[in-house]
Amino acid sequence: MSVLVVGVSHKSGPVEVLERLTLDDDGVRKLVTDLLDTEHVTEAVVMSTCNRVEIYVEVDRFHGSVEDVSRLLSERADMTTADVVQHLYVHYDEAAVAHLFSVAAGLDSMVVGESQVLGQVRRALRSAQGLGSVGPALNVLFQQALRVGKRGHAETDIDRAGPSVVAAALDHAESTVGPFADRRALVVGAGAMAGLAVAALDRRGATEVLVVNRTQERAEVLAAGVGGQAAALYTLPQLLTEVDIVVSCTGATGVVIDAGPVAAALRSRGNGDGAADRPYAIVDLAMPHDVDPAVADLPGVSLIGIEILVRALADSPVAADAEQVRAIVAGEVAAFRASRAAARVTPTVVALRSMATEIVAAELDRLDGRLPELDPATHKELEQTVRRVADKLLHAPTVRIKELADRPGAVSYADALAELFSLDQGAVEAVTRVDEPSLAVERSADSQRIPGRQGADRLTTSDGSSRPEGAES
Repeated sequence: MSVLVVGVSHKSGPVEVLERLTLDDDGVRKLVTDLLDTEHVTEAVVMSTCNRVEIYVEVDRFHGSVEDVSRLLSERADMTTADVVQHLYVHYDEAAVAHLFSVAAGLDSMVVGESQVLGQVRRALRSAQGLGSVGPALNVLFQQALRVGKRGHAETDIDRAGPSVVAAALDHAESTVGPFADRRALVVGAGAMAGLAVAALDRRGATEVLVVNRTQERAEVLAAGVGGQAAALYTLPQLLTEVDIVVSCTGATGVVIDAGPVAAALRSRGNGDGAADRPYAIVDLAMPHDVDPAVADLPGVSLIGIEILVRALADSPVAADAEQVRAIVAGEVAAFRASRAAARVTPTVVALRSMATEIVAAELDRLDGRLPELDPATHKELEQTVRRVADKLLHAPTVRIKELADRPGAVSYADALAELFSLDQGAVEAVTRVDEPSLAVERSADSQRIPGRQGADRLTTSDGSSRPEGAES
C-alpha cells in the first residue's frame, strides 16, 4: 500500500478553477464516501481551502487510483476530467510524503511560512477521523506532518514572512499616497494577515483604521486593539470613498472589491472624471485575489498585488528562513522513509525469532527426555547457553536487514530472509495484522516511510510537481 496525492492549488490552476473545485463540508463528506467506494482506495483525507484542494489516499495501485481520484474530483466540480487534469499535480509514495510535509511547513503557500496552513492540515485530519476514512497509514503521516510544521516555526524565523509581506505592501502604498500620518486606512478581513495589517497601519501612524469583515464581531475585536472602528461588510462601497489606503485579505473564493465601486469612490473623491484629487492605494494580500484586476486600470489608483510582494522578498532574510525549513523537511522525509522501511521488515524479524524460540523450546524438551537426571542448576545453565547461541546467530541478520531495508533497489530483504529460513508466510502476516494498529499509535511521533513503487512511475513537470508516467497533461 502507498500514499497518493492528487491536487490543485494557486500555483497550478487559475482562480476560476479553484473556485469550482473548492468543497464545503458536505462536499468533502460526499467525495470521501465516493473515494472509499473505489476499487483501490483504503483511506482518504481531503483538504479543501480557498488556495488548494488536495486528496490524499492510501492505495494498492497507482494508475487506476489516479484515474479514479481525478474523475471524482472533476465530477464534484461539474467539470470534464480533461478540463481539470491539466491543472492537477500528482505525487506518489515518497514524493507524496515530501509534498504534505512542505504544505504543513508553509513552503507551498503564497506567503512562505504562513501558519494558517497548519490549522488547515489539522482540520482535514480531524474531518477524516470523524468520517472514519483515515487509518494507520494516513493518521501517522498527517500527525508527522503537523509535527514537521511545528518544527519549522519553532526552530527558524519563518514566522516573520507574513509581517515582511505586510511591511513590503505598506512600503509600496506609502510611496504612492505619502506618509500615513494624515491618511485613513481600511482593512477588509479579520484573519491573521488582517491582524498584521491593522497593527502595522497603526504603528505607521494612520489617522484611523477601519475594519470590515463578514463577521462583524471579529472586525470589532481587531479594530478595538488599535482604537479603530469596525463596520458591516455591506457598507464597503461607502467606506471606499472615505479612505486613502485599502488592504484586503479575506479568505473568500471570489472577488470582494469590484472595479465599479472603486470607480464610484474615485468620482466621489475627485472631479467626476474618475481621477482622484489625492493618490489612492489598494493592497490585495489575498490568494485567490480579493480585488478585481481591472482596478489597476482606473486613474489615480495603485493596485499592489501579493505576487509582486513575494517576488520582492525573494532575496530577503525570509528566503534564508525558507531554506532552513526546507532542510528540516528534507531530513524529516528521510527519517520517515527509513523508519517506515524498518517497520516493514519487523513482522519478518518477529516471525524469525518466534521460529527460533520454538526450535529452542523443542530441543530443550528433547534434552529433558534424554537426560532426566540433570540437576536444576546444570539444566538452567544449558538452557541459557542454547538461548544465547540462538540469539547471537540471529542478531547479525536481524540488525543487518533493518539497515538494508531502506536501500533502493528491487531486492526485498524481508522476502529473502523469509525464503532463506523457510518462514511460514501465514506467521509473517499474522504478526503484521497484530502489529499494524499499534504502529499508528506507538509511532505517531516518529518518522515512517510510505512503501511503494520507485520514482520511475513519476515524471517531473515544468512547475516542479510530479505526474504519473503516461497520464494526461
